[in-house]
Amino acid sequence: MLPIPTRFALVSGAAEGREPLTAFDAALLAAGIGDVNLLKVSSILPPGCREVERLEFPPGALVPIAYGAIRSTEAGARLAAAVAVGLGGPGRPGVIVEHTLRGSREEAERVVRAMVLEAFANRLRGEPAAVRVASAEHVVERTGCAFAGVALWFD
Repeated sequence: MLPIPTRFALVSGAAEGREPLTAFDAALLAAGIGDVNLLKVSSILPPGCREVERLEFPPGALVPIAYGAIRSTEAGARLAAAVAVGLGGPGRPGVIVEHTLRGSREEAERVVRAMVLEAFANRLRGEPAAVRVASAEHVVERTGCAFAGVALWFD
């Protein structure tokens, strides 16, 4: 059984690359998580998981993360990625959502905030104690990527 994460950090970045994969990799570097292996997870923040500004990972670590990433090779396209965390009250889980779109970071942030409220209403029968949001926006020059995530880690 895997341990339950105890800390989380919101991360985001945007970048250009020669290819879609290298644009994604450069966005991960810009977000500060470029030297790890991402394990994509879904939507639940464990009870008591605390927010930190930055997480330190050993190179090559397997890092649980909920994320959204959008890539494009269309010059001039505006890309946005956003994540939101709805924090539960004491002893209650939280919710993580992500969204990507062709448009502005403000639009992506509006969507994830609304998604957190809906998820709390559906799953947890209430409202979040707080909502945290991170986003990235990028206008493509050649090949670009916008990335936002909620990285989870352990004490």
